[in-house]
Amino acid sequence: MPDISNGSFPALDWPLSAASGIRTAMERNPAKIAISDNTKSRSYSELVDRMDRITQALISDLGVSPDRTAAILSGNSIEFVEIVAGASQAGVALATINPKLSAREVSAICIDSQASILFVDAEHVELARDCQPSCIERIIEIGREFESWIASVSPVQSPPYVSEQSVFTIPYTSGTTGSAKGVLVSHRSRVLAFYGMAAEYGCYSPDDRFLAIAPLCHGAGLAFALASLYFGGYTRLINKFDPEKVLSLLSKEEITGVFMVPTHFHSIFQLDENTLSSHSARHLCAIISNAAPLPQALKEKIVSHFGSELLHETYGSTEGGIVSNLRPTDQLRKKHCVGMPFNTTLVKLLNSHGEECSTGEIGELFSQSPYVFIGYRNKPEETAAAFQNGWLSVGDMARRDEEGYIYIVDRKKDMIISGGVNIYPREIEDVLLQHPAIAEAGVIGVPNEKWGESIKAFIVTQAGQKMNVDQVIGHCKDQLAKFKIPREISFLDMLPRNASGKLVKSELRNQI
Repeated sequence: MPDISNGSFPALDWPLSAASGIRTAMERNPAKIAISDNTKSRSYSELVDRMDRITQALISDLGVSPDRTAAILSGNSIEFVEIVAGASQAGVALATINPKLSAREVSAICIDSQASILFVDAEHVELARDCQPSCIERIIEIGREFESWIASVSPVQSPPYVSEQSVFTIPYTSGTTGSAKGVLVSHRSRVLAFYGMAAEYGCYSPDDRFLAIAPLCHGAGLAFALASLYFGGYTRLINKFDPEKVLSLLSKEEITGVFMVPTHFHSIFQLDENTLSSHSARHLCAIISNAAPLPQALKEKIVSHFGSELLHETYGSTEGGIVSNLRPTDQLRKKHCVGMPFNTTLVKLLNSHGEECSTGEIGELFSQSPYVFIGYRNKPEETAAAFQNGWLSVGDMARRDEEGYIYIVDRKKDMIISGGVNIYPREIEDVLLQHPAIAEAGVIGVPNEKWGESIKAFIVTQAGQKMNVDQVIGHCKDQLAKFKIPREISFLDMLPRNASGKLVKSELRNQI
C-alpha cells in the first residue's frame, strides 16, 4: 500500500479510475460544460466538486473499509453519474439497479449486494420504500434530500487509495437459475475499455460530444456515457427516449457520437419522411449499436439515412465487455456479422470436444481481454464455470469466415434479447409455476420486428383448472418487471419433453 498521507500516489502506482480521468479533464478546462440533461448542466469544476462531496459523505456514513457497497435505483440523470464517480473514488462498489424491476427483484439485488445506502430518484422512491431490505441503513432520495446530504460535508481533500483491481460497479443480469447475478466490474477493466472505445470509434476526444440514451443502470449505457467525461468531452443525457427529440438533439447539439440499440433505430424509422429529412446529423462521426443484432434491412436504412462511414455494430456482454466490432466499411459487405475482435482482445471458437473450430464451423465463443469482469458476486461456482483456462464464455455460439470475421449464430443458453435487454426464460417460468393453477410452463423468445424478440409462454394447467391470458399476465405483474411479462400465451395439454424429462424448447419454437 503506497503512502497517500499527502493525498498523492506514487507515479508507478497510480490506480486507473473513472474519477481520476474526470479530475484530470477538469484540470485542463474547469469551466467547460461536462454534462447536461433536459433541465441542467455541470461544468467540469462543478462536477468534480460534487463528486468530491459525495466521496466525503460516503466516507462519513460508511467509513473506509473493504467490501462497502451502495446501490442506485434511478433513471438517467446527472446525479446518477455524480454518484457513480463519487462512490468509485470512495472505494464503494455501486450496484446499479434497473428501475423497471419489481419490488421483489430490487429487494433481492439489495440483499445480494449487501448495499448499506440506496440512492433513488423521485419517480421510484415508493418502489424503494416498498422493498427496503434489512441491509439498507439509509435511503437517500435524489433531490432535496440528496442536496442536503452533500452540502453537509466539505469536498474530500485526500481520497482513500482505491486499487484499480477492486470493484467499480455491480450491474445485475438475470441468470439461467432465475436469480439475478451481480457482475463485478473492476476499475481497471472499465477504464481500459474507455481507451479501447476511443481507439475504435473515434468519438471520444476532448472535442467530441456524446449523446447518452441507453439506461445508465446497464453496463454498456454507463460505459458509453462515462467514456466521454473521462477524456474531457461533453455528455448529453436523455432519460426518456423520443425518436424525434433524438434527431433534433443530434443536430442542435452538434453530437459526434451516439449509442443506440436496434429498438431505438426501429422507432426512428417509424417517423414520416418529412420529419426524418428535417433534421441534420452532419456532425456525427460514429453511431454505435449493441445489445441485440441489427436486422439487415434496418442496417441498410441506417446507412442510407445517416451515411456509410458512421455505423459500428458491436458485440459484447456485461461480463466480457466489448468483444468484437463490425466497422462502417464492412456494414453492407458482411451480413449478419459482428466483425473482428476488439483491440487487445483474443477470440477463439471451440467445438463440443474443446477443439478450435475450422473456418465456417460453429462453436462456443471464448474471449480474453483486459475488459472482462472479476466474477459474479457471491457465486464462485458460476464464476468458475464462466472461465476455461482463463478464457471467458457467456454461452454464445458463433462461426468465423475465411477473413476472420465473426458471426453469432445462436445462444447456447435460452436467453431472450428484447429491446436490447437480456431476459432469461427460467426466471419467468419460475414465477409462472408459483400460480397454483399452473402445472408446467415453458418460455421462449419469438421474432418481433420492433423489439427483436418478444416473450411467449406455453402453459399446462393443473387438472380441472382453467386460466385465461389476463389471469396469467395479472399473476406476473406482481412478480416481474413489465418487460419480462409474456405477451403471447398458449395453453397446451402437455409440454414436449425428451426421454430424460427435459423440456425440448426447439419443439415449442416449431409451434410458433
